[in-house]
Amino acid sequence: MKYCFIVPVYNHQHAITKVIENLKPFAKHCFLINDGSSAECSKVLQGLAKKESQWLTLIEKAQNSGKGSAVITGFKLAIEKGYSHAIQIDADGQHQFKDIPVFLKASDELPECLIIGSPIFDQSVPKKRLYGRKITNFWVWIHTLSFSIADGLCGFRCYPLAATEKVINTTLIGQGMDFDVDILVRLYWQGVKVINIPTAVQYPMDGVSHFKMLDDNLIITKKHTQLFFGMLWRLPTLLLRKFK
Repeated sequence: MKYCFIVPVYNHQHAITKVIENLKPFAKHCFLINDGSSAECSKVLQGLAKKESQWLTLIEKAQNSGKGSAVITGFKLAIEKGYSHAIQIDADGQHQFKDIPVFLKASDELPECLIIGSPIFDQSVPKKRLYGRKITNFWVWIHTLSFSIADGLCGFRCYPLAATEKVINTTLIGQGMDFDVDILVRLYWQGVKVINIPTAVQYPMDGVSHFKMLDDNLIITKKHTQLFFGMLWRLPTLLLRKFK
């Protein structure tokens, strides 16, 4: 297997340097996707790309296009460069770098599986976000007719790129905050097995969150509606998979 990191960045100039420092010891190539960040953040990213040019590739998007769009850009580049798996991790430092070897080990043992983080939150998690997450997870269980996915929103994942390429080439995946749910459900529908890894999550290292409570919840609600109707015509296949 050949692994890489994909890190979407939007105005996380205060945290991203520390994130890159923590990723460097793993000796995996990193695709850093600048999703239309400010001049200040872009300058930091350009400095990192110059300093760490041997293992870091910076992709700069002229305008902010959303988390999903940024990660998909990373997928396409990783596939083009011959990587078999991509580890998605957030730019704000909320994920546990010490758990990366656990994800890698699970992926090495089950290379066709999608490895996802099952968050263990501390007191830093906003209560509204926590309740919203529970609602999303309920709907993910409905969409899949399964409890196989412990959490539908955690952005700490290891993707098998062969299966992921098939999804992104045949489906218009959510481009914004609906991305994490959308691609996860569609990979499950495709038959990809999911492995859940418990991992601590802290909100966030730099105090910056780009989640818009009203707008992004509406986008995610719309996506749940779309996925629900997608589940209905897949019902026989999902039921057969469940009872097998």
